[in-house]
Amino acid sequence: MARIAGVDLPRNKRIEVGLTYIYGIGPSTAMKILDAAGVSPDRRVQELNDEEVNKLRRIIESSHKVEGALRTEIPMNIKRLMDIGSYRGLRHRKGLPVRGQRTHTNARTHKGKRVAIAGKKKATKK
Repeated sequence: MARIAGVDLPRNKRIEVGLTYIYGIGPSTAMKILDAAGVSPDRRVQELNDEEVNKLRRIIESSHKVEGALRTEIPMNIKRLMDIGSYRGLRHRKGLPVRGQRTHTNARTHKGKRVAIAGKKKATKK
């Protein structure tokens, strides 16, 4: 079993898909890494030899921020935005969408469950 960046890659999947199990590596980044290492994306993880796994590990460690380092950097970036009081930081603080989406309707995922307003009744048809 190949272990890269502290993640056990699934044995029966293609290496192109297996690399995406590492936090911070998506499909396009996985293809760039495989091209740099000279490994065919059609090969299975279990078919890789130790030399190829070490080559992949070296490329990922040297040129990509993944797993723990990335998981700590993202919240620190958000905290920095909130501390300096930028518009994006204020949106994070209020729990609203950050990237310009409308909030009059929708945005329920980020805003959370609806809060009932006491004493407000729906208009009845006459």
